[in-house]
Amino acid sequence: MRRIISFVAVLFLIAPTVWAQATPKAKSPTTATALHFGPAPPVFPKGAQMAVVSGDPSKAGEFVIELSMPAGYKIPPHFHPTNETVQVKKGTFLVGMGDTFDVKSTKPMKVGDTGTIPAQMHHFAATMGATIVSVTAMGPFAMTYVNPKDDPQKPVAK
Repeated sequence: MRRIISFVAVLFLIAPTVWAQATPKAKSPTTATALHFGPAPPVFPKGAQMAVVSGDPSKAGEFVIELSMPAGYKIPPHFHPTNETVQVKKGTFLVGMGDTFDVKSTKPMKVGDTGTIPAQMHHFAATMGATIVSVTAMGPFAMTYVNPKDDPQKPVAK
């Protein structure tokens, strides 16, 4: 009986260690080495880089992307068909609401700050310093500029 109790006690002592070694640790998708940044889609003004963290922004369902923007980057007033949640990973992200870009009316979001912008809400953004934000939304991703001439995909009229 003592041998059985000793054996069970040893199992309880070593089981967590064996389990931890046998269970592969998931790599965080947000580590710099795990993300592959490339040019952001052409709906964004030139200069931004984007990485897909999870999901597929071109398909129905939740997705998470990270958007890396240089200092002084601006996104003109626009809106999306779904809610978007933004979390600042690096830098300062200036966010404003409305149909006219006005940097004085923006609110700064610093590293760690998170906010949700409701579907159809007209908003704009700019960066102070190089900035990275994580965006969570439902796909397929769509972005409509309030003023069509702000859309970088549209040909520039001469």
